[in-house]
Amino acid sequence: MSLTPAFLDELRARTSLTALVGRTVKLTRAGRESKGCCPFHNEKTPSFYVNDDKGFYHCFGCSAHGDAIRWLTDHQGLPFMDAVKELAAAAGMEMPAPDARAAQRAEKAKSLHDVMQAAADWFTQQLGGIDGAEARALLERRGINEATRRTFGFGYAPDARGKLRTALRDFGDAMLVEAGLLIQVEGKEPYDRFRGRLMIPIRDPRGRVIAFGGRIIGEGEPKYLNSPDTPLFDKGRTLYNLDRAAPAARKTERLFVVEGYMDAIALAQGGIGETVAPLGTALTEQQLERLWRVVDVPMLCFDGDGAGQKASIRAAHRALPMLAPGRSLAFATLPEGQDPDDLIRAKGATAFEALVREAEPLVDRLWKHELAAEPLDTPEQRAGLKKRLTDLAETIADPSVKAEYKAEFRNRFDERFARQRQPFQQRQPFYPMGQRKPGQKWAPPPPPVTDDAKKVHAAGNIDRVLAKAVLAGLIRHPAEIARHMEVLGSLKMADGALGRLFEAVVDVALEDRRDGALDSGRLVTILARSGFEAVAHDLLRADTMPYSFTRAGGDEQQARADLDEAIAVLVARPEVDAALAEATSAMQSHFTAEAFERQVALVNEQRALDERLANLVQANEDARALGPEDD
Repeated sequence: MSLTPAFLDELRARTSLTALVGRTVKLTRAGRESKGCCPFHNEKTPSFYVNDDKGFYHCFGCSAHGDAIRWLTDHQGLPFMDAVKELAAAAGMEMPAPDARAAQRAEKAKSLHDVMQAAADWFTQQLGGIDGAEARALLERRGINEATRRTFGFGYAPDARGKLRTALRDFGDAMLVEAGLLIQVEGKEPYDRFRGRLMIPIRDPRGRVIAFGGRIIGEGEPKYLNSPDTPLFDKGRTLYNLDRAAPAARKTERLFVVEGYMDAIALAQGGIGETVAPLGTALTEQQLERLWRVVDVPMLCFDGDGAGQKASIRAAHRALPMLAPGRSLAFATLPEGQDPDDLIRAKGATAFEALVREAEPLVDRLWKHELAAEPLDTPEQRAGLKKRLTDLAETIADPSVKAEYKAEFRNRFDERFARQRQPFQQRQPFYPMGQRKPGQKWAPPPPPVTDDAKKVHAAGNIDRVLAKAVLAGLIRHPAEIARHMEVLGSLKMADGALGRLFEAVVDVALEDRRDGALDSGRLVTILARSGFEAVAHDLLRADTMPYSFTRAGGDEQQARADLDEAIAVLVARPEVDAALAEATSAMQSHFTAEAFERQVALVNEQRALDERLANLVQANEDARALGPEDD
C-alpha cells in the first residue's frame, strides 16, 4: 500500500481536528482557535490550542504538537497505518488498494489476533477453575489483588500437553503453531507450549493480545517463558504494559522502566501506572525509541543487584548514539538485593517515590561507572579514564550533544584531578612559612564572589589574548554564538576595537538567528559593512592563535568542544582573579586560618584554569601534528 503525500494532505483537509480532539478533551472557543487543558501533561490553566485552519494542535506548556494523524498515534496509541485508516473511514475516503501479499498478511494478522484473544480468555477461565488453585495461591503470596488480576488478565496454563490445543481446535494446528501457542516437532503431534504456568498476556500499544509470558508455578526452569517471535510479536520491539503506561505517562510526564512483568504490575497496583518492562532481554534501540516517543527522559529502575546494575549501564551505552537535545535517560538505584516489586510490597509506593527523587541523569551514571572501573593512582590510569570518557562521547551522533558531553567529562576530570597533580602541590612560593599545619585539609571551593570583587570583572579585567581567540572561534563557528549568548552577553569587554567587534558579532547573531542560516562567510560579510573587515580577517588567521577552534579544516566537533571550554575559562578567570585579590587584601589586613585556606584554594583555581588552557593548546598542537592545515 502506498500512501502519497497528496492522499495524506487530502485526509487532513477533510478531518475536523477540533471535532477529533474534542471527543476526549473539553475545548472552548478562543478566537479562531479552540483551547483546553493539555491531555499530555497535568495543568489547571489551559495552554493547549487546536487550530482547524492550520490543521494542528499545540501545547505551550509541554510543546506537544501535531496533526490529526499524530493525535491518534500519540494520544490514542494507534500505529500510523491504523490511524490513517480510522481517519479515512470517518472522512469517507477509500484507502489505496494494497497489493495481494499485503492483503494476505493483514488477513492472517487479523486471524492471529483472534487466536491470541481466544487463548487469553481460555487461560483466564482455567485460573478460576479447580486446576488454577496453585496459581491463585501464588498470586496471593505475591500480594496481587483481585482487581489487578482482572486488569492485567492473569490466567493459568494447565500442566498438560494438549488441553489448549483441544480447546482451540477450531483454529487448526497450523495457526496455533504460527501464533506460538503450540510446539511442532517434525514427525510428531504438536503440543502445548505453556504447561503448568501462571499466564500473563502481553499486549500491543492498542491493547490487543500478541503474546504471553508464563511463570512456573513450582520449581523448574526456565522460571519465565515468553512466546517466540511471531507475525504479531517481536520481543525486541515490544514493551510490556505500554498500552496502559503511555496514557498515564503523558499525564504525569514520566515513564519508568523495570526489569520484569511483576515489577510493572506491582507498581501499577501501588498507583504508579506509568511503568513498562522489556521482555527478558536488554533494552534494544527499538525499545528506546518507543520510550522516547512517550517522554523525553524515561527512568530506568533496574534491580539493585550486580546483574541489574550491569543491565542499566548496558542500556546507557546503547542509548548514547541515539541521544538528542532534551532526550536522555535517568537512573534510580534500588536497595541492594531488592527489585521494585519487593520494595513496593515491603514499604509501599512512598519508598519508590523517594528513590525517584534521587535519580541520576545519564551523564552521572556514566561518570561514576568509569570512575570505579579501575584504580586511578598513576598518570597512565588517569589517561585511560580520559580516553574511555572521550570514546563514550564520540559514540553520540548528535553533534551538539556530543560536544556537551565532551566538555562535561573534561570539566569533571579537571575538577577531580587538578589538585592531585604534583606540580600544583609543590609550587607554593608565596605561602607564609609555618602557617599551614601538617595534614591540614584545604577548604572546599570558595563562596560566591562579593560585589566588590565583581567590580574588577566589570572594569574589564579580562584576558584579551584569550578573548581574541574566542572571537575568532565565534566568527569561524557562528552557530555557537546563540548557544553562549547569555554567558557572552554578561562579559564586559575593555574599550577599543576588540570590545566593539565583540558587540557587533553578538548583534549580528541576534538579528540573523531567526533565519538559521548564518555561516562564517556571511558573518564576515556583514561585519565588513560596519567597518570590521580587516580586524575580522586578522582574527581568522589561524597561525597566530594556538587553539583548534581558530583553525580551518580541523575536526569540527572537537573545535566546538574546545571553544566551549575556552569560553568557560574566559568567563571564570576574571572572577577568580577578583576573588583572589580580595582574599589577599583580607590576609594582609587580618590573618585568619579561614582566609589563608581561601587564598590557597583560589590560587589553585587559577592554576586549574591555566592548565585547562594549556590542554587546549596541547590538543591543537597534537591535531596539527596529525595533518597539514587546510587554510
